[in-house]
Amino acid sequence: MLTIISPAKTLDYESPLATTRYTQPELLDKSAQLITVARKMSPAQISSLMGISDKLAHLNAERFNDWQPDFTPENARQALLAFKGDVYTGLQAEDFSEKDFDFAQKHLRMLSGLYGLLRPLDLMMPYRLEMGIRLENPQGINLYAFWGELLTEKLNQLLSEQKSKVLVNLASDEYFKAVKPKLLDGEIIKPVFLDEKNGKYKVISFYAKKARGLMSRFIIKERLDKAKQLQDFNLEGYAFDESRSQGNELVFTRPER
Repeated sequence: MLTIISPAKTLDYESPLATTRYTQPELLDKSAQLITVARKMSPAQISSLMGISDKLAHLNAERFNDWQPDFTPENARQALLAFKGDVYTGLQAEDFSEKDFDFAQKHLRMLSGLYGLLRPLDLMMPYRLEMGIRLENPQGINLYAFWGELLTEKLNQLLSEQKSKVLVNLASDEYFKAVKPKLLDGEIIKPVFLDEKNGKYKVISFYAKKARGLMSRFIIKERLDKAKQLQDFNLEGYAFDESRSQGNELVFTRPER
Protein backbone atom coordinates (compact mmCIF):
# COMPACT_ATOMS: atom_id res chain seq x y z
CA MET A 1 0.00 0.00 0.00
CA LEU A 2 1.32 3.40 -1.02
CA THR A 3 0.19 6.81 0.27
CA ILE A 4 0.59 10.11 -1.58
CA ILE A 5 0.32 13.60 -0.08
CA SER A 6 0.80 17.17 -1.29
CA PRO A 7 3.77 19.34 -0.35
CA ALA A 8 3.38 22.56 1.69
CA LYS A 9 4.09 26.22 0.96
CA THR A 10 5.44 26.76 4.48
CA LEU A 11 8.95 25.41 4.99
CA ASP A 12 11.09 24.76 8.08
CA TYR A 13 14.87 24.63 7.74
CA GLU A 14 15.59 25.54 11.37
CA SER A 15 14.16 23.06 13.89
CA PRO A 16 16.15 20.03 15.13
CA LEU A 17 16.17 17.03 12.79
CA ALA A 18 14.57 13.74 13.84
CA THR A 19 17.07 11.78 11.73
CA THR A 20 20.45 12.38 10.10
CA ARG A 21 19.80 9.88 7.30
CA TYR A 22 19.01 11.17 3.84
CA THR A 23 18.57 10.19 0.20
CA GLN A 24 18.71 12.18 -3.05
CA PRO A 25 15.58 12.91 -5.13
CA GLU A 26 15.29 10.62 -8.15
CA LEU A 27 14.10 13.16 -10.74
CA LEU A 28 16.69 15.93 -10.34
CA ASP A 29 17.42 16.04 -14.08
CA LYS A 30 13.80 17.06 -14.61
CA SER A 31 13.95 19.55 -11.71
CA ALA A 32 17.01 21.17 -13.31
CA GLN A 33 15.02 21.71 -16.53
CA LEU A 34 12.32 23.57 -14.56
CA ILE A 35 14.93 25.63 -12.71
CA THR A 36 16.36 26.75 -16.08
CA VAL A 37 12.88 27.98 -17.07
CA ALA A 38 12.20 29.60 -13.67
CA ARG A 39 15.52 31.50 -13.68
CA LYS A 40 14.42 33.42 -16.77
CA MET A 41 11.61 35.07 -14.80
CA SER A 42 12.00 38.42 -13.08
CA PRO A 43 10.68 38.83 -9.51
CA ALA A 44 7.76 40.82 -10.99
CA GLN A 45 6.90 37.92 -13.30
CA ILE A 46 7.16 35.44 -10.41
CA SER A 47 4.86 37.65 -8.32
CA SER A 48 2.27 37.77 -11.10
CA LEU A 49 2.49 34.05 -11.95
CA MET A 50 2.26 32.82 -8.36
CA GLY A 51 0.05 35.56 -6.93
CA ILE A 52 2.56 36.37 -4.17
CA SER A 53 4.00 39.57 -2.66
CA ASP A 54 7.09 41.33 -4.08
CA LYS A 55 9.06 40.25 -1.01
CA LEU A 56 8.19 36.57 -1.51
CA ALA A 57 8.82 36.87 -5.25
CA HIS A 58 12.35 38.19 -4.62
CA LEU A 59 12.97 35.36 -2.11
CA ASN A 60 11.89 32.77 -4.67
CA ALA A 61 13.95 34.35 -7.45
CA GLU A 62 16.95 33.99 -5.10
CA ARG A 63 16.01 30.37 -4.38
CA PHE A 64 15.86 29.57 -8.10
CA ASN A 65 19.27 31.18 -8.61
CA ASP A 66 20.85 29.43 -5.60
CA TRP A 67 19.49 26.01 -6.57
CA GLN A 68 22.15 23.47 -7.48
CA PRO A 69 21.78 19.70 -7.38
CA ASP A 70 24.62 18.74 -5.06
CA PHE A 71 22.27 18.48 -2.10
CA THR A 72 23.94 18.11 1.29
CA PRO A 73 22.60 18.42 4.86
CA GLU A 74 24.24 21.88 4.85
CA ASN A 75 22.17 23.34 2.00
CA ALA A 76 19.11 21.08 1.98
CA ARG A 77 16.77 19.18 4.30
CA GLN A 78 14.79 15.93 4.22
CA ALA A 79 11.46 16.64 2.53
CA LEU A 80 9.26 15.18 5.28
CA LEU A 81 10.97 17.43 7.83
CA ALA A 82 11.16 20.52 5.59
CA PHE A 83 7.46 20.88 4.77
CA LYS A 84 5.41 22.56 7.50
CA GLY A 85 1.80 23.12 6.40
CA ASP A 86 -1.43 21.78 7.94
CA VAL A 87 -0.89 18.26 6.52
CA TYR A 88 2.54 18.10 8.17
CA THR A 89 1.18 19.39 11.49
CA GLY A 90 -1.02 16.28 11.49
CA LEU A 91 1.82 14.03 10.34
CA GLN A 92 4.17 15.22 13.10
CA ALA A 93 7.25 13.49 11.65
CA GLU A 94 9.52 15.22 14.16
CA ASP A 95 8.77 12.42 16.65
CA PHE A 96 9.31 9.54 14.16
CA SER A 97 11.66 6.70 15.10
CA GLU A 98 14.19 5.36 12.59
CA LYS A 99 11.81 2.44 11.97
CA ASP A 100 8.98 4.90 11.26
CA PHE A 101 11.20 6.60 8.68
CA ASP A 102 12.07 3.19 7.18
CA PHE A 103 8.38 2.40 6.71
CA ALA A 104 7.58 5.90 5.41
CA GLN A 105 10.45 5.71 2.91
CA LYS A 106 8.84 2.61 1.36
CA HIS A 107 5.17 3.58 1.62
CA LEU A 108 4.84 7.40 1.49
CA ARG A 109 5.48 9.82 -1.37
CA MET A 110 5.06 13.59 -1.71
CA LEU A 111 4.00 15.02 -5.05
CA SER A 112 5.90 18.20 -5.94
CA GLY A 113 5.78 20.78 -8.72
CA LEU A 114 9.58 21.04 -8.81
CA TYR A 115 10.76 17.59 -7.68
CA GLY A 116 7.93 15.49 -9.13
CA LEU A 117 7.89 12.74 -6.53
CA LEU A 118 9.75 12.88 -3.23
CA ARG A 119 10.57 10.18 -0.70
CA PRO A 120 10.41 11.29 2.96
CA LEU A 121 14.21 11.28 3.37
CA ASP A 122 15.00 12.93 0.02
CA LEU A 123 16.95 16.13 0.54
CA MET A 124 15.47 19.22 -1.07
CA MET A 125 16.52 22.83 -1.32
CA PRO A 126 13.80 25.34 -0.45
CA TYR A 127 11.47 26.30 -3.30
CA ARG A 128 7.98 27.41 -4.19
CA LEU A 129 6.51 26.01 -7.39
CA GLU A 130 2.96 24.82 -7.03
CA MET A 131 1.72 22.11 -9.38
CA GLY A 132 -1.23 24.20 -10.60
CA ILE A 133 0.68 27.25 -11.85
CA ARG A 134 0.89 27.94 -15.58
CA LEU A 135 4.66 27.88 -15.99
CA GLU A 136 5.34 27.52 -19.70
CA ASN A 137 8.06 24.98 -20.39
CA PRO A 138 9.44 22.91 -23.30
CA GLN A 139 6.71 20.27 -22.72
CA GLY A 140 3.71 22.63 -22.72
CA ILE A 141 1.80 25.38 -20.97
CA ASN A 142 1.92 24.10 -17.39
CA LEU A 143 3.49 21.62 -14.97
CA TYR A 144 0.90 18.93 -15.73
CA ALA A 145 2.19 18.97 -19.32
CA PHE A 146 5.78 18.98 -18.05
CA TRP A 147 5.40 15.89 -15.86
CA GLY A 148 3.10 14.12 -18.33
CA GLU A 149 2.85 10.40 -17.53
CA LEU A 150 6.17 10.20 -15.68
CA LEU A 151 4.78 10.43 -12.13
CA THR A 152 2.16 7.78 -12.92
CA GLU A 153 4.91 5.50 -14.29
CA LYS A 154 6.95 6.01 -11.11
CA LEU A 155 3.91 5.25 -8.92
CA ASN A 156 3.26 2.08 -10.94
CA GLN A 157 6.84 0.94 -10.31
CA LEU A 158 6.31 1.51 -6.59
CA LEU A 159 2.92 -0.21 -6.54
CA SER A 160 4.46 -3.30 -8.15
CA GLU A 161 6.76 -3.56 -5.09
CA GLN A 162 3.91 -3.31 -2.55
CA LYS A 163 2.13 -6.23 -0.86
CA SER A 164 -1.22 -4.81 -1.89
CA LYS A 165 -1.50 -2.61 -4.99
CA VAL A 166 -3.45 0.16 -3.29
CA LEU A 167 -2.80 3.88 -3.68
CA VAL A 168 -4.16 5.94 -0.78
CA ASN A 169 -4.81 9.39 -2.24
CA LEU A 170 -4.36 11.96 0.53
CA ALA A 171 -3.17 14.64 -1.91
CA SER A 172 -5.17 17.73 -2.89
CA ASP A 173 -7.01 17.80 -6.22
CA GLU A 174 -4.40 20.25 -7.58
CA TYR A 175 -1.63 17.72 -7.03
CA PHE A 176 -3.51 14.52 -7.81
CA LYS A 177 -4.23 16.00 -11.24
CA ALA A 178 -0.56 15.25 -12.03
CA VAL A 179 -1.42 11.53 -11.77
CA LYS A 180 -3.30 9.69 -14.53
CA PRO A 181 -5.75 7.34 -12.72
CA LYS A 182 -6.66 5.42 -15.90
CA LEU A 183 -3.00 4.43 -16.36
CA LEU A 184 -2.51 3.49 -12.70
CA ASP A 185 -1.92 -0.19 -12.05
CA GLY A 186 -3.73 -0.44 -8.72
CA GLU A 187 -6.80 0.47 -6.70
CA ILE A 188 -7.19 4.10 -5.62
CA ILE A 189 -8.68 4.77 -2.18
CA LYS A 190 -9.68 8.34 -1.35
CA PRO A 191 -10.28 9.15 2.33
CA VAL A 192 -12.61 12.13 2.89
CA PHE A 193 -12.84 13.95 6.22
CA LEU A 194 -16.05 15.70 7.29
CA ASP A 195 -16.43 17.89 10.36
CA GLU A 196 -19.74 18.82 11.95
CA LYS A 197 -20.62 22.49 11.96
CA ASN A 198 -24.04 23.76 13.08
CA GLY A 199 -25.44 20.25 12.84
CA LYS A 200 -24.17 19.61 9.29
CA TYR A 201 -21.15 17.59 8.18
CA LYS A 202 -18.89 19.15 5.58
CA VAL A 203 -15.28 19.42 4.46
CA ILE A 204 -13.59 22.23 6.40
CA SER A 205 -10.31 22.88 4.60
CA PHE A 206 -8.01 23.45 7.60
CA TYR A 207 -9.31 20.37 9.45
CA ALA A 208 -9.35 18.21 6.31
CA LYS A 209 -5.71 19.05 5.51
CA LYS A 210 -4.61 18.24 9.04
CA ALA A 211 -6.65 15.00 8.91
CA ARG A 212 -4.79 13.93 5.76
CA GLY A 213 -1.60 14.25 7.79
CA LEU A 214 -3.13 12.38 10.72
CA MET A 215 -4.18 9.54 8.42
CA SER A 216 -0.65 9.39 6.94
CA ARG A 217 0.75 9.25 10.48
CA PHE A 218 -1.70 6.49 11.44
CA ILE A 219 -0.68 4.40 8.41
CA ILE A 220 3.02 4.78 9.25
CA LYS A 221 2.79 4.31 13.03
CA GLU A 222 0.45 1.29 12.74
CA ARG A 223 2.37 -0.16 9.73
CA LEU A 224 -0.84 -0.58 7.72
CA ASP A 225 -0.59 -2.58 4.50
CA LYS A 226 -4.24 -3.33 3.60
CA ALA A 227 -7.01 -0.97 2.50
CA LYS A 228 -9.49 -2.47 5.00
CA GLN A 229 -7.27 -1.36 7.91
CA LEU A 230 -7.81 2.30 6.99
CA GLN A 231 -11.31 2.04 8.47
CA ASP A 232 -9.71 1.75 11.93
CA PHE A 233 -8.47 5.37 11.73
CA ASN A 234 -9.57 7.11 14.94
CA LEU A 235 -7.15 9.96 15.66
CA GLU A 236 -8.42 13.25 17.16
CA GLY A 237 -12.07 12.17 17.22
CA TYR A 238 -12.56 10.95 13.64
CA ALA A 239 -14.41 7.70 12.97
CA PHE A 240 -15.22 5.72 9.84
CA ASP A 241 -18.75 6.42 8.58
CA GLU A 242 -19.92 3.43 6.59
CA SER A 243 -23.25 4.99 5.61
CA ARG A 244 -21.55 7.97 3.92
CA SER A 245 -18.76 5.92 2.31
CA GLN A 246 -19.23 4.52 -1.16
CA GLY A 247 -16.97 2.70 -3.60
CA ASN A 248 -13.37 3.77 -3.16
CA GLU A 249 -14.28 6.87 -1.13
CA LEU A 250 -13.87 6.25 2.60
CA VAL A 251 -15.63 8.91 4.66
CA PHE A 252 -14.58 9.77 8.21
CA THR A 253 -16.66 12.10 10.35
CA ARG A 254 -16.03 14.05 13.53
CA PRO A 255 -18.77 15.57 15.68
CA GLU A 256 -18.58 19.22 16.71
CA ARG A 257 -16.54 19.76 19.84
